[in-house]
Amino acid sequence: MAASFATRPLRRSRRSRAPESRTRFDRRLSEILAHATQVFCEKGYEGASMRDLSRASGVSLSGLYYYFESKERLLYLIQKHTFTTIVDRLKSRLEAVTDPEERIRIFVLNHLEYFLHNQSGMKVLSHEDEVLKNGAGAEIAAIKRAYYRICRGLLDNLKSALGSDFNSRTAVMSLFGMINWIYTWYNPRTDGTAEELAQRMSDIFLNGITGGAKLRRHHTV
Repeated sequence: MAASFATRPLRRSRRSRAPESRTRFDRRLSEILAHATQVFCEKGYEGASMRDLSRASGVSLSGLYYYFESKERLLYLIQKHTFTTIVDRLKSRLEAVTDPEERIRIFVLNHLEYFLHNQSGMKVLSHEDEVLKNGAGAEIAAIKRAYYRICRGLLDNLKSALGSDFNSRTAVMSLFGMINWIYTWYNPRTDGTAEELAQRMSDIFLNGITGGAKLRRHHTV
C-alpha cells in the first residue's frame, strides 16, 4: 500500500484522478493524518520526527517526503481538515434553525461532538497553535477567524433578541474557554455523552450556574 500511495503526488490536481482513485487517495490521506495526529499528540510536534510518522502510518520515509515535504505540511493539513470540517458541519446544522438560543446550543454541541471524538486532534491544535508560519499559518488563522465570527454573530443575534448589552467578544472568548480544554478533564463515565455535556455547558453559559436564583444570606444577630 505504501508503494502505491507514493506513486500519486499530492500536488497533482484531483481532476486528473478517476472518482474511485480519488476516493482511495482521500481515504489513505485521512489515515495518514490520523496517524500523524496521534504521533504529534504523544510526542509533541517538536519531539516527533518524520521517521516516527513513517513507522506509525506504514508509509515509507521517502514516500512521506514525496507527499508532504515536511512534518509542518502534515500539521497544516491536520489543522485545515479539522477546522474546515467543524465549520462546514456547523453551517449545515444551522441552516434550518432560526431561534437565537438554539443556534448557540447547536454551536456548542457541534464543537463538543467533534472534539470528543477527536481528542488527540484537539490536544494537537491547542498545543501547536503557533507552529505554522507564513502562508500556511495565515490560511489556518483565516479559517479560525471565520469560526470566531460565526460564534460572534450568533451571540450578537441573541443579544439583539434579548435587548441585552453584554460584551459579545468577552462572551465568545469565555465560551471558547469552556469548550476548548475539555480533553484535559473529560471522562465519559462521569461527564456523559457529547449531547448531555453540551446541554449542561450551554445551560451554564446561557443562564449562569445559579440560573438567576438569589443567594440566600444568613444573618447573625
